[in-house]
Amino acid sequence: MLGDLFNNFDMIMTILLRGAAVGSLFAIIAMSFNVVHNATGILNFAQGAIFMLGAFGAYLFANRVGFSIWIPMLVVVSLGIGLFTAAQGWLTLKPLRSSVEQNSWIISTMSVSVIIAAILTLNFGVFGNMVRGPVPRVELFGVRTPGAFLLAITAMFAWYFALRWFLKRTFHGLAISALSQDFDAARAAGLNVRHLQLLAFGISGVIAGSVGFMVAPMISVSPDAGLRYVLNGFVAAVVGGIGNNTGTLIGGPLVGIVAAFTAFYIGGAYQDLASLMLLVMILMFLPQGLFGRAAARRV
Repeated sequence: MLGDLFNNFDMIMTILLRGAAVGSLFAIIAMSFNVVHNATGILNFAQGAIFMLGAFGAYLFANRVGFSIWIPMLVVVSLGIGLFTAAQGWLTLKPLRSSVEQNSWIISTMSVSVIIAAILTLNFGVFGNMVRGPVPRVELFGVRTPGAFLLAITAMFAWYFALRWFLKRTFHGLAISALSQDFDAARAAGLNVRHLQLLAFGISGVIAGSVGFMVAPMISVSPDAGLRYVLNGFVAAVVGGIGNNTGTLIGGPLVGIVAAFTAFYIGGAYQDLASLMLLVMILMFLPQGLFGRAAARRV
């Protein structure tokens, strides 16, 4: 009986750690959603594919290498993806007089996601690729845990505090925060709204790309995997409250843990269904999400 209790404890801890680690990735995708949403009022549905670009960057340039190569390549790949995402933002916003007047951004961002996945498929095939990173396995609560799992959780908190500092302590961060309050007032105050929006796109690309690079050893690096991450990242953003990064710290791991328990006890095919059911349940009682606030609109 005691042995069964310890075995169950180890099993539950393994599920919780795996769920929290994968949920951290959903939280990071949600943060990248929030950065763009607060600056533009839109959601960049290409974030999952951009996340996978970072993972493929690790597969191409940092597979089975030490820290001396891994860290510089992380910086280079992340900045390159940030520039690419800023260019994508320019193409997305170019047809819009104001980012919230039309809904063409839904098609354009989803199209970019499809195009990225198609290009990756043509170059690497449809099957998943494995990446071996420089972070070794560690023992945590008696559970042998891949180092990339802890790296994912660390990255979630690191990006949360980095964004919090940037948005509250820097001029450009405060300006982006001003955009989330009132576009017209920010424009009237002399802020270059479009440049700030492109900066927000670039930052979101650096976030998603860098984390995709870091956690490539714990995921299947395949062209179509981005769809799952953008779906669950969106669920995490809505559960936590769109635009609220603090909410992603709860929403992401919550979605990940629910998905992990669903995969273990019911089957992996039902993970995304469980995430969507969680989203429906939260919105039934808290339409603005756990930390969201109702927005007033002048009519």
